[in-house]
Amino acid sequence: MQEISGGGVGVSTQDVRKTYQIRTFGCQMNVHDSERLAGQLEEAGYVPADGTAPDVVVFNTCAVRENADNKLYGNLGQLRPAKTSNPDMQIAVGGCLAQKDRGEIVKRAPWVDVVFGTHNIGSLPALLDRARHNAKAEVEILESLETFPSTLPARRDSAYSGWVSISVGCNNTCTFCIVPSLRGKERDRRPGEILAEVEALVAEGVLEVTLLGQNVNSYGVEFGDRLAFGKLLRACGSVDGLERVRFTSPHPAAFTDDVIDAMAQTPNVCHQLHMPLQSGSDRVLKEMRRSYRSARFLSILDKVRDGMPDAAITTDIIVGFPGETEEDFQATLDVVREARFSSAFTFQYSKRPGTPAAEMPGQLPKEVVQERYDRLVALQDDVAWQENKKLVGRKVELLVATGEGRKDAETHRMSGRARDGRLVHFTPVGGAIDRAVRPGDIVETVVTYGAPHHLVADGDLLSHRRTKAGDNAEAGLRPKTSGVTLGLPSFGAPPAPAPATEGCAL
Repeated sequence: MQEISGGGVGVSTQDVRKTYQIRTFGCQMNVHDSERLAGQLEEAGYVPADGTAPDVVVFNTCAVRENADNKLYGNLGQLRPAKTSNPDMQIAVGGCLAQKDRGEIVKRAPWVDVVFGTHNIGSLPALLDRARHNAKAEVEILESLETFPSTLPARRDSAYSGWVSISVGCNNTCTFCIVPSLRGKERDRRPGEILAEVEALVAEGVLEVTLLGQNVNSYGVEFGDRLAFGKLLRACGSVDGLERVRFTSPHPAAFTDDVIDAMAQTPNVCHQLHMPLQSGSDRVLKEMRRSYRSARFLSILDKVRDGMPDAAITTDIIVGFPGETEEDFQATLDVVREARFSSAFTFQYSKRPGTPAAEMPGQLPKEVVQERYDRLVALQDDVAWQENKKLVGRKVELLVATGEGRKDAETHRMSGRARDGRLVHFTPVGGAIDRAVRPGDIVETVVTYGAPHHLVADGDLLSHRRTKAGDNAEAGLRPKTSGVTLGLPSFGAPPAPAPATEGCAL
């Protein structure tokens, strides 16, 4: 869970401004949605709680995992005494779980004031006002997207790295996934809107953007350009001052060679690829309705490494899908051995009501799933460790981060991300340092040790570049971007103007 409770101050006509706190569960999309929620609240006159008891607590929920409900209602239960002692405090619940459970949330937790869905995050300030005025809970769940979230203001969480949504929703029908029913069909932003938001972030000092989509590489399906995502990556290469571009998450079935070419040929696109496998068994992939097979998946990785030998490839894997046999599981282990992932997000299958997989026969006992999961994690850790040890002695460029190393204080190290996405803990020493190293600065160093989940660089820094992002991080400033709605349908230079005509042009 991530909390947003610090940052810039919004404008208000109130004498005493109300404070807010946002608690975020789940994926990067939820984190980015929380930035939008924070931006709206600050425009409405709220200020971050900054350690004080908040007047408004917003839960931005996820519904992907089986225990998501327990987490939400557990957190709501913990807030009940505070609500009882301060009835003016407001509690709002949004996100995927709100879209799924709707009015059931207020029935189970009647001290909740507002429930809003994934399609109407722009309604939060008005719903809070309405609930306060009417002294009763407000539940508003739209069935489809009316306003693209990126048209809303956002209070960004990082001075140096920003999320940029290029699409929302999903057109796939994976049997284990509840997301399409909660976020709807894919909706694509126009390229001009995306690039305008990227440029706005860079103008605020941001060095790195991550393009977000449920299936990010199927971008363009709505306006009929199957090569649009590769074009978008290349267009990001023309944004002056943008040093790193990442994206998540692509779908293997829609991954095309032009995207690999764009990654390899665009200098600021990082050689990092998150490619969800889910299972190495072709039979299980078919049951999951994943429209690729293991050979196709591995061929993509081969092409990526042919074009970018230094690419780091990560993945998602589900263990214990209904009906998975030991033979199926062994097929997954075989793919993991061959793919040489730098890291993997591994999950035990989670039964979600409303998904086809929840009704499938062959639901596996917990102990079987746990045992397989443990074997998978052990194998992947071994693979990642072997791959990371190969990097000892290599020079790496790091974007210095904050909060990445849990033991940084006691080890006197700092942490950053290499261009390939790997986490590196480094010692900020040496004659190359220009005053102090700060989050948002760029340093170069040499890897001295490789562990399964990180690298260590304990020698003197080779270089240190102070940045505007570092200045902002040091000053406690975060970008605050307004919504962008240009509606531009194409990349590159605008078309030539039409010849002048006399009279009405209609």
